[in-house]
Amino acid sequence: MSSKLAPWVLRTSTRALRSAPRQQRRAFQISTARRSETLNVHRDSPDNNLSIPFKFSASNEKLIQEVLSRYPSQYKKAAVMPLLDLGQRQHGFTSISVMNEVARLLEMPPMRVYEVATFYTMYNRNPVGRFHVQCCTTTPCQLGGSDGIMKAIEEQLGIHHGETTPDKMFTFTEVECLGACVNAPMVQINDDYYEDLTPETTKSLLVALKEAAEKTGASGFAPGLPGDYGETEQPGKTMGGGQAKLGGPGYSASGATLPAPGPLSKRISCEPMHAPTSLTSEPPTGESMMRKDGAF
Repeated sequence: MSSKLAPWVLRTSTRALRSAPRQQRRAFQISTARRSETLNVHRDSPDNNLSIPFKFSASNEKLIQEVLSRYPSQYKKAAVMPLLDLGQRQHGFTSISVMNEVARLLEMPPMRVYEVATFYTMYNRNPVGRFHVQCCTTTPCQLGGSDGIMKAIEEQLGIHHGETTPDKMFTFTEVECLGACVNAPMVQINDDYYEDLTPETTKSLLVALKEAAEKTGASGFAPGLPGDYGETEQPGKTMGGGQAKLGGPGYSASGATLPAPGPLSKRISCEPMHAPTSLTSEPPTGESMMRKDGAF
């Protein structure tokens, strides 16, 4: 009996499917999305190709041995990030030759080094200027006026995001949160944070940086990571040799003056701009905080 009913059930179900209304769908996109290759693809250029040799300097080789001493010998691959940073500081950016040299020293496949260098945005895989200006535009900075800071930088330098000035002095990049939200808006220039900015103080800072570089001979694309203040000047110290305090007088030498890193306002750190609004009285003593009824 089942063998006689099977053909009838099959024909009936087929007709029902054919008669069912078909839903009309229209695709909003008919072409394949093409994503950026900037972060994870290497393209040979005159400044960045395998024919340009790279070796760590003698002083950096000593630093490398110190770094490697912190890891067990079988785990020395864990030093890939500090070595990439050291190579960038010597060469000026993390070129393909720098990555290959790090891979050789750590005895790891070059692809593993490429994966690290392309994942972290602090590794500059293309040349940047003497001063790498990174402007934060995440919500706290935007609420504080980062749009005005961006505009001031573009007006002063004559470049846009991702570009370098013709004299190779400045590279301008728009970035996400840099972790100084309470002092927003802010920018990171090389290793230093400049905070509590206004369009006016931003332009003055850029002018001071350029004048200082010209007077001290630290022109664009000079050897070493942008931010190298020369053999006798180090970040965090005045050009004359003293310690530069946040909110203090800054750097000064050879007729050039730079503001100290930190807030470019009356603040020293991240204290309230005017006066404390909480914890304004003495904290209670331990005895006064105990309950008197014996209950916990």
